[in-house]
Amino acid sequence: MFAMCQRLRPTKPVSLAILISLLATVVQALPEGFEINVLTTEVPYARQMAQSANGTIYVGSRGPGNVYAVTPTNDYARASVEIVASGLTLPSGIAIVENDLIIAALNEVLRISNVDESPGSCRELELITDKLPSDRHHGWKYLEADTDSNIYFNIGAPCNTCLSADEQYATIVQMNMDSGNYSIYAHGVRNSVGFAWHPVTNLLWFSDNGRDWMGSEMPFEEINVVTEPGQHFGYPFIHAGLIKDPEFGEGKDPDDYEKPVHDIRAHSAALGLAFYTADMFPDEYTNALFIAEHGSWNHAPGPPRGYRVTVLFEESDDLRYEVFFDDWSVVDKSTGRPNDVLVAADGSLLISDDGNGAIYRVTYSGE
Repeated sequence: MFAMCQRLRPTKPVSLAILISLLATVVQALPEGFEINVLTTEVPYARQMAQSANGTIYVGSRGPGNVYAVTPTNDYARASVEIVASGLTLPSGIAIVENDLIIAALNEVLRISNVDESPGSCRELELITDKLPSDRHHGWKYLEADTDSNIYFNIGAPCNTCLSADEQYATIVQMNMDSGNYSIYAHGVRNSVGFAWHPVTNLLWFSDNGRDWMGSEMPFEEINVVTEPGQHFGYPFIHAGLIKDPEFGEGKDPDDYEKPVHDIRAHSAALGLAFYTADMFPDEYTNALFIAEHGSWNHAPGPPRGYRVTVLFEESDDLRYEVFFDDWSVVDKSTGRPNDVLVAADGSLLISDDGNGAIYRVTYSGE
């Protein structure tokens, strides 16, 4: 075992100028009755979030190699921030399994046992495995756990579009945390950085980002559902369930692969997902799926797309897709990049923003 940590450091007060720039037109951007506030701006490159039993919000990061513990006050008016692990490579994936914090970095998975029991002190990191691919292209991870304490994470394609000889690329895998052994749970997944278990069916829903350089409107981003382990979702042959890849799609039938349950406009970069299972929000949001759309980088021509949080409602046999909060996209520029969404223990919705190193909290009062 080894330890990497830094002592507790309080969050600096958010200045009025920062608040104005981050939250301009909030009232107009959110549905009626909702409010958004800045919890902290002290989590650089904030990625996936997970909340432990004592209310601490653990946050992975993509840039500085740190994993953070964000401790809000009882009324969530402010928070203190602690670095609980540092010196890691792309430790973006975070999950709480029982009382342990599981961290997925570039080529390794680690554990901090009983993470809440030693706040403000050095945390020991236990290596579960370091046998994952070390390709940085689509190498950042997202984590979920099931009720049997297995963990699931993505191994992205090591390229824009390619056919890898090693079948572990472009997958979601299931790992046993005791042995570190893992098997492929879903094939043909180019770059998923968000998945969540459906609260009723217990099926895994995941986002997947479409390939680049097929134009500003193709292919769509995908929201998919794994109904059986081992299913193939098309990459690199078929994109968005129906578009043949210009290089690898010849002779392939789209009907041979699983189709998305919902499409999102190309280059929106749909990432983190969370089903709303609390009771603070109105009833229509019960079991609705929140989606963090990170935002485009090569969609031209046209204004930026994505840079927002959207929501999918299940209605009979159909899905209704709506914008929930889109205040990060202004005309021809963006002011932040939402990365993950998390339903907090108190029923609020937390949003991480790796562009501003911020975490926001959305509440509902009906006023």
